[in-house]
Amino acid sequence: MKNDALRLFRKLLCRWRPGLAGLALIAASLDTSRASTPTTVNELQASKMAGRANSSYLNQASRPIQSPQIESPRVDFQHQIKPLFESNCIRCHGPDKQKGSFRIDTLDPDLVHGEDVNWWLDIVSAVSNGEMPPEDEPPMPSDQRAKLIDWLTTEIHLASLQRRSEEKHTSFRRMTRYEFNYALQDLLELPYNFAGDLPPEANSEDGFQNSSELLHLTSVQFATYHELSRQALLAATVNGDQPRPIYWGVTMKGASEKEFRRQERQLDDVRKRFKDDPDRVAREVARRKARFRSHPKNSHYKNLTTGQTARASWGYGGARYAWDFSRERPEVPETYDHVAIIPPQDRLIVELGDQVPEEGWLRVRVRASQVTPSTTHVPSLRLEFGWQASNNSAASMPIEQEDRVITARPDAPAFYQWDVPLRDVYPRNSFRGINKMGVTPSPSEFIKFVNNSVSEGAIQIDYVEVTAPAFDEWPPASHRKIFFDDSRESDEVGYATDILNRFMPKAWRRSVSQNEIQAKLKLFARMRPLCDDFQDTMVEVLATVLASPHFLYLTRADAAEDGFAQLSEEELATRLAMFLWSSNPDDELRMLAASNRLSDPHVLIQQTKRMLADPRSQRLSKHFVRQWLGLQLLDYLKVDRKFFNRFDRSLQQAMQDEPIAFFQHALQENQSILDFLHADYALLNERLADHYGIDNVYGNQFQRVALNSETQRGGLLTQAGLLAMNSDGKDSHPLKRGIWILERLLNDPPPPPPAAVPEVDLTDPEIAKLTLKERMEDHRNDAACRSCHVKIDPWGIALENFDAVGRWRDEINDKPVDAKSLLFNNQPLNGINGLKSFLLTHRQDQFCRALVHKLSTYALGRPLTFGDRASIDEITAASRQNGDRLGDLISLIVTSKLFQTK
Repeated sequence: MKNDALRLFRKLLCRWRPGLAGLALIAASLDTSRASTPTTVNELQASKMAGRANSSYLNQASRPIQSPQIESPRVDFQHQIKPLFESNCIRCHGPDKQKGSFRIDTLDPDLVHGEDVNWWLDIVSAVSNGEMPPEDEPPMPSDQRAKLIDWLTTEIHLASLQRRSEEKHTSFRRMTRYEFNYALQDLLELPYNFAGDLPPEANSEDGFQNSSELLHLTSVQFATYHELSRQALLAATVNGDQPRPIYWGVTMKGASEKEFRRQERQLDDVRKRFKDDPDRVAREVARRKARFRSHPKNSHYKNLTTGQTARASWGYGGARYAWDFSRERPEVPETYDHVAIIPPQDRLIVELGDQVPEEGWLRVRVRASQVTPSTTHVPSLRLEFGWQASNNSAASMPIEQEDRVITARPDAPAFYQWDVPLRDVYPRNSFRGINKMGVTPSPSEFIKFVNNSVSEGAIQIDYVEVTAPAFDEWPPASHRKIFFDDSRESDEVGYATDILNRFMPKAWRRSVSQNEIQAKLKLFARMRPLCDDFQDTMVEVLATVLASPHFLYLTRADAAEDGFAQLSEEELATRLAMFLWSSNPDDELRMLAASNRLSDPHVLIQQTKRMLADPRSQRLSKHFVRQWLGLQLLDYLKVDRKFFNRFDRSLQQAMQDEPIAFFQHALQENQSILDFLHADYALLNERLADHYGIDNVYGNQFQRVALNSETQRGGLLTQAGLLAMNSDGKDSHPLKRGIWILERLLNDPPPPPPAAVPEVDLTDPEIAKLTLKERMEDHRNDAACRSCHVKIDPWGIALENFDAVGRWRDEINDKPVDAKSLLFNNQPLNGINGLKSFLLTHRQDQFCRALVHKLSTYALGRPLTFGDRASIDEITAASRQNGDRLGDLISLIVTSKLFQTK
């Protein structure tokens, strides 16, 4: 019965979990008079400072997180605390009346050993948020509220420490798909996509994919990992002689010949048609030549000597645009007088035929420059690979994530190069090897150069060189990392032993015993007669190393005897590398772990800073931010193009990248985590800045942009992608946006909706005439809906000035936008600035603690429990006292007992 009542009570309460020591001052702040809504960036910065001054964490004495010997309760509950409940709560939650089927007078006040901790957590949330007492009851005096919350926070902290010392739990889990991919990339030193055939992971209740409660393996999955590991090793190693490459060397003079010949035929037709009228011939020829020297809007060829231009055409039929390959590397022309000019958002196709191989590297070199020298409108060039077999069969996809920024001047063109693993180029033309060149469906393939600039900045190209397969050395470095030069190469068993001694510790992230080496040597002996040679045998043996639980699983399977059992040095190195790099520890980490120095706090901080400075730290930004903020929703966003016809793939990609770029900038610059709530700068590229109406931002690279005092941007709340993914593709969605704020930013998930919730009847003409906010207010009038919506809707309504794709709007259907709302405690939220101001002034501690909770959950790879609460509070307090800086927060998590224990 008590469990049923607990569930009912939780439905009635919005379960906020602020910092335990900070609840008293936060609660007191709810009684303050309402401040006016700030209107400028500078005023919001002032709110940031005012809210920080209210933080109780700044005055919290550090409590050591260690196995405690606790006597509880520390405060005389009967004489000091119970009377507070009797005067404020008993009449609604006592023997005579039990609202929500809940009695407060029967709860066990011993939070360390008692069974009512969850009830006390809900009570502290309700009281601190001003939910209790309800509006129709006399308010609790501030001094009593503070005294009650102070007692609860102390007892909860002590109970958490005790539970932590008694809990048995483990972070034992397999690697995620992306961790498996990165670990193989770093181990084999190849940038291939090794995990493309693995299904994506599910999300935990906290939104994370790396949670131990989800990541297990079946025997069928083990077989899949074995085959993927084997294919990865085959990709990293080579056998036999170096494949002979083929080359394509394409000058724009050669590419433009057929276009200029077409123009000459047009002139010849004019001369023939008007041969009896020499004056007419002269006029028509002059007119056409003038047109040939004009500047087409599309990609075109240009003779730099004569000024003659011709459109750069392409068609798949008859393979008439396909270039022949050569077995010898072509000579690069030193001079040129013909170029191809690619305006912004246009392309140039170079067709390669059907001879591009399946394996090895595709190397593309292009000599290019800007058409008009500029340091602001700097264009960028994207490389795509594609094919068109028939009218309704075509594909073209980018084959490298990073564009090439074209900075060269037209009088000094430079070579720009792409090296792309052909095994990752997908899809390929399925008619290769089936149809002959020139027939339809065409088996030919092409590369496409796309000027990915948004506005200005044309690119000119004079020469393209393609090599496939391209190798700088043979055997390649990835092969020599495994099959290295060794004095025992002539002794197969001895050489196999040396390879295993080098490979297995790196793969398994720990020292390896001789018994484990011997087990693999026995496997080698059994397999050797079944394989063609030594190398094939070793590939099979090493595949079992990578398909082993010692590689696929993180930490050891045994649960900690108690919550404070220390990780080994090697386990610490693995946890650190998986947190910051989503990969195996590198040689430096392994060396420090082997010498028992990694756990030294100074060494650990130094290594954390080294790893965050490494480009691999971008993996932390990408995967933590995507999971923390739920960016997967943006992957599947469907926008109604009838309403938003300028929404395209480049804008959607910029929306996906903005939160990650913002986090990465904050991480690298050690910025304040409060910038996530509001900042006077943004990380934008030109496409996103145009969407926001911000001028003077050029190029596709994300860059820090200072926001002026009137800009309605700054922080996560105003980022278009996060707003768009919480819309319905046509209009804003305050309910989605409100839930997202509570779940992702405040770690305050609302309870699930009760059964049989009535739907809004849009067929009712009176309801159809209402604005979205008015419909929501009408919906809340239903008693079954009000208890939940009153705690969700105001957060989303404050964002109503942003439409379905995150653009700012002042009107909806010719009516002024109404973005004003009241929270459950009658705190007004007046639009986005009012929302930011409220969060910065009253909810800083809650947000900071929520981010610590989210980062720690991701770092540990497991759900946090009640026993972890004290540790989260300690880390939060230390972060607040040290200036709330993101990089420093990472170091605080890494050096915490929470991170270093099982």
